[in-house]
Amino acid sequence: MEYIGIIILIVSFVIFLAMGVPIAYSIGLSGILTMIVSIALLPALTTMAQQISTALDSFALLAIPFFILAGQLMNRGGIAVRLIDFAKVLVGRLPGGLAFVNIMANMLFGAISGSAAASASAIGGFMHNRMVKEGYDKSFSAAVNVTSATTGLLIPPSNILIVYSLASGGVSIAALFMAGYIPGIMLGIALMGVAAAYAYRKNYPVGERIGLKESLLKFLDAIPSMLLLVIVIGGIITGIFTATEASAVAVLYTLILAMIYKEIKIRDLPDILLKTVGTTSIVLLLVGTSMGLSWVMSYENIPQSVSQGLLSISENPIIILLIINMILLFVGIFMDMTPAVLIFTPIFLPVVTSQLGLDPIHFGIIMIMNLCVGLCTPPVGSLLFIGCSVADVKIGEVIKPLLQLFVAMIIVLLIITFVPQLSLWLPRALGF
Repeated sequence: MEYIGIIILIVSFVIFLAMGVPIAYSIGLSGILTMIVSIALLPALTTMAQQISTALDSFALLAIPFFILAGQLMNRGGIAVRLIDFAKVLVGRLPGGLAFVNIMANMLFGAISGSAAASASAIGGFMHNRMVKEGYDKSFSAAVNVTSATTGLLIPPSNILIVYSLASGGVSIAALFMAGYIPGIMLGIALMGVAAAYAYRKNYPVGERIGLKESLLKFLDAIPSMLLLVIVIGGIITGIFTATEASAVAVLYTLILAMIYKEIKIRDLPDILLKTVGTTSIVLLLVGTSMGLSWVMSYENIPQSVSQGLLSISENPIIILLIINMILLFVGIFMDMTPAVLIFTPIFLPVVTSQLGLDPIHFGIIMIMNLCVGLCTPPVGSLLFIGCSVADVKIGEVIKPLLQLFVAMIIVLLIITFVPQLSLWLPRALGF
């Protein structure tokens, strides 16, 4: 009877998902059922309601709707086009230049918007037809766009790093933002390496040469967009404002910029705000129910049971980290990133910090990197569906080029996992 709560939690959660119940409701209902068995009906309902309320009563969470709104404004405000033009100046002349432009533009746009979905949609929408027109395979174009969009989840500002901070019990958001830079850039470079090899084998054309005068004009045109990154991250580093306040600044700056570019009119704002509210509602409901589930897991001693189970397999830190990575990769295939972070952070974080001595900042980057792979895989990979929809290509056609890019992502993941300095050097150098 010792593990009856764990069994009910897992079985009910899987059954609800199999029935097609939305994941936020599946999380909340499985937590309530487990508590009913452990502490009776009325206290279970009261406790879940209290946990959801407590989870959402957080100043840090205000950053999420603001960054979502900023991403919506960027997606519609002409910023993507200017970043693509700037990326062409930097890498367009390299072999497989348009693939490089796609990756570089996703890194820049993702870093500014903090949204992988917005990045895949905006950059893919502009780049796919250009790549196909130049002779690139539709499947390869879609695969490059899907995988490179994940860089925006590591390079700050990133909504999912804010969610991890909440799930971990208060790890510094600023430190997490700084920790994501080097791994995110490494991921982008690795994907460029695969794209270059693929382009060489397929003999894809080199991009057109851009004159010095035009290059300078495109650079100047992109400066206002890139300045947002300097304002947001610079303000956080210097202590001028918090990450939450930075998100509000991002919205104001992006709105002004979009108005200057004349890409967004006043009549467009209600639709943008409605989409922002819809996305925010989904995220915050997941946050609330997941934090309730975390309380249930703590009550049932699930983290301690997982820790004992892992240590019974091996006490070698390398083996344990490899097992955790494999579990997270598997979880990412079947679960979206936000609920995965909220559910599995309280399970694995105590294991890696107390038993392996890992820094919670380092583990956060490991977790996000693992789940980035899942965003690109069926059956629930949201970026995969967005990328294929934008490119008008079937998922089955994208799998072959995706596998080569997955290898690069896994290699970067292993390097990040076993070389913690790559994640920790920058936040420590800046005093976080």
